[in-house]
Amino acid sequence: MSISNSESRTAEANPRKEQSTALRAGSIGVLGILFFVLSAQAPLTGIVGAAPLAAALGNGAGAPGAYLVVGIVIVIFAVGFVAMSRKVQANGAFYAYITAAFGRKTGTGAAWLALLAYSTVQAAMYGLYGAAFSGLLGSAGVTVPWWLLAVVTMAGVQVLGSMNIELGARVLAFLVGLEVAILLLFGFTVLLKGGGPEGLNMAASFSPEAIATGAPGVAIMFAVASMFGFESTAIYSAEAKDPHRTVARATYLSGGIIAVFFAFITWMLVSFYGPTHVIDAAGAALESGDATSFVIGPLVELFGPWAGVTAGILLVTSLLAGIIAFHNGINRYLHSLALRSSLPAVLARTNKHRAPASAAWVQTTVAVLLVGPFAVLGMDPVLTLFSWFSGLAVAALLVLYMLCSLAVVAFFHRERVSGQLWQTLIAPALAALLLAWVLYLVVSNFTSLIGGSAETAVALLVAVPVMFVAGVLAEIAVEKRGRTSKPTFADEAAATATAE
Repeated sequence: MSISNSESRTAEANPRKEQSTALRAGSIGVLGILFFVLSAQAPLTGIVGAAPLAAALGNGAGAPGAYLVVGIVIVIFAVGFVAMSRKVQANGAFYAYITAAFGRKTGTGAAWLALLAYSTVQAAMYGLYGAAFSGLLGSAGVTVPWWLLAVVTMAGVQVLGSMNIELGARVLAFLVGLEVAILLLFGFTVLLKGGGPEGLNMAASFSPEAIATGAPGVAIMFAVASMFGFESTAIYSAEAKDPHRTVARATYLSGGIIAVFFAFITWMLVSFYGPTHVIDAAGAALESGDATSFVIGPLVELFGPWAGVTAGILLVTSLLAGIIAFHNGINRYLHSLALRSSLPAVLARTNKHRAPASAAWVQTTVAVLLVGPFAVLGMDPVLTLFSWFSGLAVAALLVLYMLCSLAVVAFFHRERVSGQLWQTLIAPALAALLLAWVLYLVVSNFTSLIGGSAETAVALLVAVPVMFVAGVLAEIAVEKRGRTSKPTFADEAAATATAE
């Protein structure tokens, strides 16, 4: 259920109602949402984790160009996404938009897919976070198992998620600022030095020939994985200041900044090693068992040992920032579904901070259930938990992107909106086609993405349609039980729709 301005004013006038289900309207602006999105990206994690894979297994020196290709696809997708955000205000994002176009059953299926994507990528982050943190402590002579660090962090994230959203935004702004700063320091240092042994060569990374070299599909696949979560801007619309403008600006800013930032930093990595040597350097890092050396090695060479230690610490905080961001996003999905009676009403309850505290407990429980088996079975948190679940999350999210693009076309066709063909038809239809192509690349290279067996890849991919169907069936069961006394989302969307 979206919270319109009139509903927010009613909540202000009625403290009891405000503390029961209302989120804190007008509490976060463009920069706050932008930091939530950038935190979900975990910039340092994305660079350290994806860059060596994209270069070694993908298109080598053309990897930076792959980030720009994905960035273009994201911006095209964002055109329809933003147009929809101006018509339908709700903190469910995909759920809200797909429901408005195709009805509650399809919308709830999409919501369950979103919960699958965000929950599994958060669990994946817990695995890498625990391993990175344990390794960092181990270098200082302190031995702590990765799973214990993950569990303790879950408790801290639970507390933070039950407090007001401004506090979360401030924490994320600080953490993201640090990791972006060290990457930009590296990037501009290489740029001002004129690159490495082969200088600065834009054509070697951004020309069509360079992008198409080797296995560009693999590079694009890892680029998509690195940019995961930019669409979460709309999740916070119920708490945004001036949602019409805030969500639109944050979406375009996040999509553009993320694409340019990743392309620039990976280009500087290519320049540091040299276009003809970068594949060998990335391959050597992967073979050594420490893929982070592909990025951290140049930092140490340029700035000294302190940079390596700092990068190790910031890798941990980068993952923590991403975990917090996804915790907040999942909470608001659960809250939105509960308000529409698609989940138990208790999940719609908010506390004195107007945070979805009940949903936060469920989210933390799900995190424990997803991470727990890997700890109990003694499985490698990076090679299994992180790799498997991040791949599953990417596949689920791409399906959601496609559904959302189709929903934009269907919604505006039904509303008979004229004079805005680019926003309401051309861009979303083009985005759906491009996303279908990217999804094909991901599925066809899925075994490489997860680093597992073909059987594991199939099992993970099957979870995507199964989760969608489960959401549809759950909504059918809810309707049969007569728990739809509240207005349908289509009614709510029509009531809150406003002209641009």
